[in-house]
Amino acid sequence: MIRIQNIPIFIFLVLLQISLCECSKEEAVPVVADFSTTVVAEDYSVPVQVVISNRSEGAEEYEWTFEGGEPSTSVQRNPGTILYKNPGEYTITLQATNRDGSKDQKEITLNLDAPVIIDFKAEIQMDNFAPVTVGLTNTSIGATTYQWSFEGGSPATTDQKDPGNVVFEQPGEHKIMLEISNGRETYTKDTTITVAPFLIADFDWEVDFQDKDLQAPVQLSLQNKSNSATSYQWAFQGGTPLDTTEENPTVVFTTVGVHNMTLTATNGKETKSITKTITVLPDTNIKVFENIHLGINTAHNTNVIGSFFSGYTEQVYSKSQVTPDNGARIDLVFFGLNSGFSFNRFYAPNTLDDTTFDAIPNATHTKMINVMEACACGVSLTVAQFDSMTDDSVLRGLTITETVDGLQPFDNSVVPRIILFETADGRKGALKIKKYVSDGQNSYIETDIKIQKLPN
Repeated sequence: MIRIQNIPIFIFLVLLQISLCECSKEEAVPVVADFSTTVVAEDYSVPVQVVISNRSEGAEEYEWTFEGGEPSTSVQRNPGTILYKNPGEYTITLQATNRDGSKDQKEITLNLDAPVIIDFKAEIQMDNFAPVTVGLTNTSIGATTYQWSFEGGSPATTDQKDPGNVVFEQPGEHKIMLEISNGRETYTKDTTITVAPFLIADFDWEVDFQDKDLQAPVQLSLQNKSNSATSYQWAFQGGTPLDTTEENPTVVFTTVGVHNMTLTATNGKETKSITKTITVLPDTNIKVFENIHLGINTAHNTNVIGSFFSGYTEQVYSKSQVTPDNGARIDLVFFGLNSGFSFNRFYAPNTLDDTTFDAIPNATHTKMINVMEACACGVSLTVAQFDSMTDDSVLRGLTITETVDGLQPFDNSVVPRIILFETADGRKGALKIKKYVSDGQNSYIETDIKIQKLPN
């Protein structure tokens, strides 16, 4: 038998085999199971997404168990993202092994919250006139604490889940804000309610165009300028009507003197009144126009200075301004032939055939007396009488008779000159030519006109 240093060879082989086996056991790889979890967006309110990161060492096989998750199991090294739809406490378990038989296990517990949804209703009770009561209904879910703030309200804050009613005394915009939390997440929401301005009663008026001289009768269109009112009561001393509940009424005063107009406005919480007065003057039944310019035919036809006058609309019209609507309102037509004023004549609106003017649509006939001194019509009006005329008494006494001689043209040799007329609806009037202004094609006469408002 072979000996090695006095050791039999078979004993040596046995010892070598034992040594090799012991070395093999010492080289087996241990398994360390490890992983981490990340909640997506740090949102722990379901639905929750959890990302798994495997950090295990020495493992070759993995068994995952996701309690309450989707999926519920996996054998992948990196199972990806797990979805949790319901709140609660859930365990994630990893068991890792290798072919050497090594294994290890790790667990992580997740606490997932119920969904947190913030919402509330702010409902104005009755109306938005100060003071305003707002009823609050909290419809939030998943929260454990609540903090309310009411800008300008009473109370100003509260931590009650359901604060009930809040009162806002002052007009303007007021913010209502709610902050909720479940201990881990916080949410806020706000809304704004508007309190209407304090009640104000106020009004103004416009005088009918034909009554702007405030001579009886006078018609007014009332303009209600009240704030935060829901109903109105008007009272008109000496007016027609005497009272009304219209928002913007019309009233007529037929008697001379000072008249009270009272508006009472209310909104159900407040009532306020205001009174204003209007003074109605005696009726002179006359309109007075001063410094009216009437152009010669070239000025009229080039639309620089018109030659047509309406006592009703109180306007002078040039060629381009005449329409079928205002044509029937034109009372006087001045025709001046040239800047030397050698031929001048006032025409009835419906007798323009022998002039350079276009026919007036819907024209009416005005009786004219251009030359009183030649008319042989038994009528006269001096310049002094014209100037002192403050009512229509003188005009009422005139009988306007149209004659061939009275229609004759005149020149500029007599200044001032009085022209008499009577409109188709019976309004009598007088015109005084004060100046003949020579300005080439834009020449004109300057006049004063006095005409009855209504025929007598």
